Amino acid sequence: MNIFKNLKNDLPASIVVFFVALPLCLGIALASGAPLFSGLIAGIIGGIVVGALSGSQIGVSGPAAGLAAIVLTSIGALGGYENFLVAVVLGGVIQLIFGALKAGVIGYYFPSSVIKGMLTGIGIIIILKQIPHFFGYDADPEGDFAFIQVDGENTFSEIFNAINFISPGATIIAVIGLAILILWDRVLVKKAKIFQLVQGPLVAVVVGIVFYILTKDNSVLSISNEHLVSVPIPGDFASFLGQFSFPNFAVIGNIDIWITAFTIALVASLETLLCVEATDKLDPEKRVTPTNKELFAQGTGNIISGMIGGLPITQVIVRSSANIQSGGKTKMSAIIHGFFLLISVILIPRLLNMIPLSVLAAVLLIVGYKLAKPSTFKAMWSAGRKQFVPFMVTIVGIVFIDLLWGIGLGLMVGIVVILFKSYQNSHFLHIEDVSNGKHRVKMTLAEEVTFFNKGAILKELDQLPEDTYLTLDVRKTRYLDNDIIEILEDFSEKAKSRHIDIKLISERGEVENPESYIQFFKLRPKSA
Repeated sequence: MNIFKNLKNDLPASIVVFFVALPLCLGIALASGAPLFSGLIAGIIGGIVVGALSGSQIGVSGPAAGLAAIVLTSIGALGGYENFLVAVVLGGVIQLIFGALKAGVIGYYFPSSVIKGMLTGIGIIIILKQIPHFFGYDADPEGDFAFIQVDGENTFSEIFNAINFISPGATIIAVIGLAILILWDRVLVKKAKIFQLVQGPLVAVVVGIVFYILTKDNSVLSISNEHLVSVPIPGDFASFLGQFSFPNFAVIGNIDIWITAFTIALVASLETLLCVEATDKLDPEKRVTPTNKELFAQGTGNIISGMIGGLPITQVIVRSSANIQSGGKTKMSAIIHGFFLLISVILIPRLLNMIPLSVLAAVLLIVGYKLAKPSTFKAMWSAGRKQFVPFMVTIVGIVFIDLLWGIGLGLMVGIVVILFKSYQNSHFLHIEDVSNGKHRVKMTLAEEVTFFNKGAILKELDQLPEDTYLTLDVRKTRYLDNDIIEILEDFSEKAKSRHIDIKLISERGEVENPESYIQFFKLRPKSA
């Protein structure tokens, strides 16, 4: 495969991801009580190493906000950052073991409503968290996504506090940057190819740097250093190397190190698998990421990151969604963004430190809005209470507690709803090979098919050879979960390129290559 084939899409996308990742890497390190450079190390390793090893084409990895509280507590409890790094390395080893044990299958057991709630909830929390930064109030570091913040405030009190600390210069350039982004996205990108190649966020950042330089001596519009990106500036190459930290393996026998390592491995793996499921759902090409391979990639990344002083790494939905929204096609966008981080912190740290945080907040506001569009709420409401209730519970949990709590609450509600509506049927899928010259496969769905069966059905459909004639028999099916319908919708798109013809048999008759499974199953008689 030619890795440079989609460079015209991946390069512009990597620039956007770079500008999204830069403040988050620094902010998460600050929120974690770790050296600022540790966040950049994790971002670089997450982009270059994990990006190269991952089976995901559009996922982007780096330091995760969900681990910030664990890191902050562990550094103090374990007696210093070098001791904590041992736990990061061991956590990576445990993730390799998870991959070998094929624990990645866990990612298939999260219902669609919860995954969509996660995406929407993260979009909302991005918007809420970026509002203070947009107005030049940067008391809470970028990357702190928990409701109770590290500065002692909560998500909403921080917004109210920002009203009393509005920075005129930061706000003006944020509004200009936001206008550029909207104009670029809604108008200019449709006018000429040059506007597709040169991304709006890059233009907004350049304008922000120019604004900072021109207003530096203005008593009203100047932007002070605390409202700018703050990349560590080494005096020479020796001092640059001095920013790296190394694990103190003398403490490897400490049981607390192993408990922390297992906690990091478990939380990082869970966040990664959730992100993989979400990014696959956002992927316009509907590609399926091999989850066990992803655990191997993440484990390798964490071992390397811990060995040279970096924070723990996961796949991150904020960067991944920014990559998808910017047109990224392959893993090259993630890899290139990692190189951008590496090169920029070595060659142009002073230039990076002229970027107003408020401009980057404008970029993240657009990312957040695209994740939490009002149309998503309308679609989930139309899907019925079984979809809408877990969706909303997940959002509320993410906004008012944190990511993992929101996912956990949404999952519990989703399970209760499913168990209330249906019972488990172990014979949910029957495969029959009726080949006669051409590949002919008949798949018969049972009476009850829920999101618990998603992994097996995905596997069977992906294993179908090209030039197959698939007969899908749903005459016995009385309950078909929305997740399964979405799988069939996605598969019907991929089936065209694989020359797979589909015949659907129901109590209403037979349909060749149905245009929409969603519409078909909505129109079925209620008894079915």
